[in-house]
Amino acid sequence: MNNIEPVDKPGFVVRDEKIRPSIEVKGVQYSFGEGESRKQVLFDNNLTIFPGEIVILTGPSGSGKTTLLTLIGALRSTQQGSMKVLGSELAGLNRTGLQMIRREIGFIFQAHNLFDSLSAFETLALAMKLHLYPREDYLKRPEEILTELGLQERMHYKPEKLSGGQRQRVAIGRALINHPKLILADEPTAALDKDTGRHVVKMLQKRAKEEDCTILIVTHDNRILDVADRILKMVDGYIVSDVVVADSVAIGAFLKDCPIFRDTSPTILAGVANTMKLEVYEEGEMVVREGEEGDRFYLIRSGKAEILKEKDGRLKSMGTLGPGEFFGELALLRNEPRAATIKALGRLEVFSLPKEKFEEVVEGSTNFREQLKKSYFN
Repeated sequence: MNNIEPVDKPGFVVRDEKIRPSIEVKGVQYSFGEGESRKQVLFDNNLTIFPGEIVILTGPSGSGKTTLLTLIGALRSTQQGSMKVLGSELAGLNRTGLQMIRREIGFIFQAHNLFDSLSAFETLALAMKLHLYPREDYLKRPEEILTELGLQERMHYKPEKLSGGQRQRVAIGRALINHPKLILADEPTAALDKDTGRHVVKMLQKRAKEEDCTILIVTHDNRILDVADRILKMVDGYIVSDVVVADSVAIGAFLKDCPIFRDTSPTILAGVANTMKLEVYEEGEMVVREGEEGDRFYLIRSGKAEILKEKDGRLKSMGTLGPGEFFGELALLRNEPRAATIKALGRLEVFSLPKEKFEEVVEGSTNFREQLKKSYFN
């Protein structure tokens, strides 16, 4: 265990517990087909996304990303599990109920889905008719959005006269026109060049922050990952990782204060930060106990913990640990039982790193191992 002097570091994301999630997915599974041809594509997925968050969903083709997106968008019926969107439970809703939910969502489809007979301007104006607006807004709003998207010279053109990238921007404008509280986007930058793609995702980012809009993007475009608040990865129908970007940056900064991580490369630190899992303990709960086998390295996210050591049959306080401080490395390094008990003082949130990952980092660098010997084994 090491005490860290307070320094200026990026902080972890702290969320108001009173805020209602925009999306709550619990135990959702989904299959295509019936009988012998039935194929399950989603397996027991759980996901919570809050207002104002931009979440990017990545993963190989066929992993279930688009299926999950269409379930959240009420474009398919939930088969198993709970799916709450904008406060409404979708499981069990009839077609009319699903249609009402879809009216509150902005969709950006990879295939554009534009009407051949409508110009860009008319497409956005038609989307506005799902809601009630003052008459002048039907003329003003489409022009504003299309101009912001760089289509001021093409707003009265029909799809056949537009390039693939221009049609994609019309589809994005249609998703934004009604100020939705949720936008679902499937490969929104696939048909766009680098500069236009960057401009579009910055527009989405602006909506998220200014209007508290939740944005879920399915993409293979690594160029836009930097706008995400969280990055999810889906493999073979499972969400296998959920990285809070700000937390990963903060964890990396905190890890640099630990002697064994101080000279570690940014790449390794990023991998460690992305592997750590959040654990929550209430007041009085023990995180680790003296004498137990060490199986994790811990970093405190929020709250305080007390260090206790047994002496004369009683637990004696040896000090406290707070946000950014860590424990558990000695038992892993020396392959010895825990040297102390760690107890939560109030609600305590910690990130934990499994022993295998910790050892992987240790074994992956000769300089790292030499540093460990100097720090702990002299």
